[in-house]
Amino acid sequence: MQLPLFHRSGSIVFLDDDLDYLDMLGMVLPTHLQVELYMRPTTFLERMLDEPARWEADAALHLQMIERWRNGHHLLPQLLRYWANNPARYQLVQTCVVDYAMPGTDGLKVLNTLLDWPGSRMLLTGQADEQIAIQAFNGGLIDQFIPKQAPDIAGRLLGALAKRSSTPHPRLNTLWRAVLQPAQLSVLQVPAVTRALRQLTQKRWVEYVVLGEPFGLLGLDSDGRAQWLQLEPTGSLDEPAELAGTAGLGLDVVRAVQAGQLLPAVELHQQLGLRGPIRTAPAFAVDDEGLLTGALFDLSASDLPQPLYAYRNFLDMQGSRSVQDA
Repeated sequence: MQLPLFHRSGSIVFLDDDLDYLDMLGMVLPTHLQVELYMRPTTFLERMLDEPARWEADAALHLQMIERWRNGHHLLPQLLRYWANNPARYQLVQTCVVDYAMPGTDGLKVLNTLLDWPGSRMLLTGQADEQIAIQAFNGGLIDQFIPKQAPDIAGRLLGALAKRSSTPHPRLNTLWRAVLQPAQLSVLQVPAVTRALRQLTQKRWVEYVVLGEPFGLLGLDSDGRAQWLQLEPTGSLDEPAELAGTAGLGLDVVRAVQAGQLLPAVELHQQLGLRGPIRTAPAFAVDDEGLLTGALFDLSASDLPQPLYAYRNFLDMQGSRSVQDA
């Protein structure tokens, strides 16, 4: 499964004893990334001390939602409540980027102290450290290493961070696989579908979850606005068309659904208890092979059980990117 079934933006923590280098990183990294800068291993490790427990507590909330779903509670309203009530999820450290050569220690020793932390480990290396980094990568001690003095260090670092961000998280991906049917999992693994959904999610959302009942993606943008991307197998549009007819949407709508022109959000309407008539939205081909048809539905504030916390507000609260222990 190359498509993350669950994705969320989070913190990226840097450790380097070179203050000027950290200041440079703080300036060149895009403002949409939550970045923390440290130059002392002791302060860095204090920051990371409770991360395993925080990750475990967050994973327990996911497991609770899925267990409640197994007992008959819909996932859509549960996820919206989770997004509203848990702003601290954005503080979870997803990636640590650590310099190898530091006074009195080295980056591998520092990273090896993070025993139960489930995030990504990246090492910045000098020329003399490259063989050590290769051995550490081959041994599974780090996920990636980057030569610190590379002329395109900012570009390489951004590429590496993007790659780590788009890599499915093993535990959370396993949890959310449980809510999908085998046929849904199968189509999501088709390269054309994976590629199309990656592009769509990266363009629109800082957080999303793939669901099976109904089939689609619930996404959240940086301003705290939610969207529902409904997915239907293109070869089975008679099923949503029949559902539209049963919901009383009329013959014209039924024919438009059969023709792949509209999709009705019947299950979305039912699960969230939305007011007014059942919504429809223009349909489009999700992937180049025409396997999936999709439609996007905006969820307004009146549709939600409570306001959703915005990632942009979280970034604003963090303030400037000064080195925290300089």
